[in-house]
Amino acid sequence: MAAPTPPHGVPDGFGAPVPPELAKLLRDQLESVADEVEEEVRRQVPEYARPADGAYRAHLRSGVVQALTLFVDHIADPCGQGASITATYYELGRGEALEGRGLDALQSALRVGGLHAWRLMGRTAEELGLDSSVVAMLGELAFQTVHEVAEAAAAGYAEARLRSTDELERRRRRLLDLLLGEGPVAPEAVQDLAHGARWTVPRQVAVVALAATADQRETERPLAAAGALVDMESRPPRMLVPDPDGSSRFGGRAFALALRGRPAAVGPTVPLAEAARSLHWATRALGLMGRGILPRQGVVRCSDHLSTLLLHSDEPMLAHLRSRALAPLDAVAEGPRGRLAETLLAWLLSGSNVPDVAARLHIHPQTVRYRLRQLEKLFGDALHDPGTRLDLILALRADALRDDDTFTA
Repeated sequence: MAAPTPPHGVPDGFGAPVPPELAKLLRDQLESVADEVEEEVRRQVPEYARPADGAYRAHLRSGVVQALTLFVDHIADPCGQGASITATYYELGRGEALEGRGLDALQSALRVGGLHAWRLMGRTAEELGLDSSVVAMLGELAFQTVHEVAEAAAAGYAEARLRSTDELERRRRRLLDLLLGEGPVAPEAVQDLAHGARWTVPRQVAVVALAATADQRETERPLAAAGALVDMESRPPRMLVPDPDGSSRFGGRAFALALRGRPAAVGPTVPLAEAARSLHWATRALGLMGRGILPRQGVVRCSDHLSTLLLHSDEPMLAHLRSRALAPLDAVAEGPRGRLAETLLAWLLSGSNVPDVAARLHIHPQTVRYRLRQLEKLFGDALHDPGTRLDLILALRADALRDDDTFTA
């Protein structure tokens, strides 16, 4: 990106020409004025109050001289462009960004230095007895100079920040791909990429799988700012959260607000080297959310639904288990079948306690006993076999999750 070069020229409303000898006189005084301006900047702007030697002193001195030179050049040639000097300030702004500093100090130095330089040079103009309109024009040129170099510095700063941000995102994306890829991950490779991505390597992580939305970036920005590694281009979108159990940034309501209502599944917390395993379970949980087996909205944490995830980790095997364990119910019509299945699951989970089953299902105990007699006719002595009871619980649980979209066990 080229440094901006705003159009120069004699300010509107000032018709009096600037005597050419003034430019020569000011140019002769430039070094002494630069000394005073530099001292004033160092006195008023704390960031520049460093020891008066070394590279930082040269950096400041160069900036002061360049700005004063541009001002004098405007006087000597009002229609000149001063492109090389504004380019210098463009690079100064860019350098501040690359060093990780803000632009406030540089902008403050420009304001302080510009005002002090105008006072010194304006005094010279008055000593020469110049017309007040010429003095006013010089003031206009001085402020124009400050504006131009400030704009150039801001443009350079913005360009460097943009490139720096893009590069940082690329490095973090590469780091995330490495951590979530297949196969073992070398700790040295992680450390190297993390250093370049300005990311502190955590001891434990959790991976979050996110439902896709139209505006991915709106969710990505606050999460990345909080320290997560985010990839909204993957399917499903995903992010790796550092130390999730010890960080309030990714817990409870704050995390849900950062997601802006987007459904998400949080994988189990694992050591960093096992991040791919957390992604596997988060992705599976997100799929179960989409089917209504887990809650469709909000944030679902795998750690709260381990039995459901285990139950659905092998869908063909689960289907075979259901078919085999619940085969006796196939002889019952659909309506009664659902009531018998509901009663059987409640009875198995309550330790065969009829009053508890009645309370859980909001029915009379006699109704429970009636249904249990029907179930004993269908299943026989198998209802009292521990292995069969476990198979029945798993199969009936899977049916309950499949049939009830609001189930939140």
